[in-house]
Amino acid sequence: MQQYLEAGRVVTTHGVRGEVKMELWCDGVDFLRPAGKLYLSPAGGRSLAIESIRPQGRMALVKFAGVDDMDAARALRGQAFYFDRDDVQLAPGRWYVADLIGCEVRDADTGKVYGVVTGVDRPGPQDIYTVKAPNGKEYMFPGVDAFLKERNPPEGYITVTPIPGLLDDGTVSEREDG
Repeated sequence: MQQYLEAGRVVTTHGVRGEVKMELWCDGVDFLRPAGKLYLSPAGGRSLAIESIRPQGRMALVKFAGVDDMDAARALRGQAFYFDRDDVQLAPGRWYVADLIGCEVRDADTGKVYGVVTGVDRPGPQDIYTVKAPNGKEYMFPGVDAFLKERNPPEGYITVTPIPGLLDDGTVSEREDG
């Protein structure tokens, strides 16, 4: 299990007092605020304390301790930041994408294994899961309650109740490898 997970990436400076604009890759400002600090590496180590964080559209404006002018903020452009999972709390029934990757996808009724989760994206109002089948084909399915029955990353599986063709016969939802 990964201890440090992606929070986002600094895209530019904001103002002259050291604030940066960060593209968020997590649940948002309210999720990150309790962390209190962000790490500069997925292995932990050096961190910067968050003095303030506020939303700006789909981005966040962040002021780090010790980053007090535009030059110091400019030096962070392009820097990815990570949070320690012990510093934040997920709502019950929610999982980190990193924990869902690699989970086996099983039929909730028959136990049939469709493949493993290779990606979870959020292009719209719901998550889209990508599953790689044993034959190498990739399938996509929506992360909606009517389809997705149980997420159990600690046990390494997800159960689904698929509609015919969604995960097994190569119809509309299939993508070719490559």
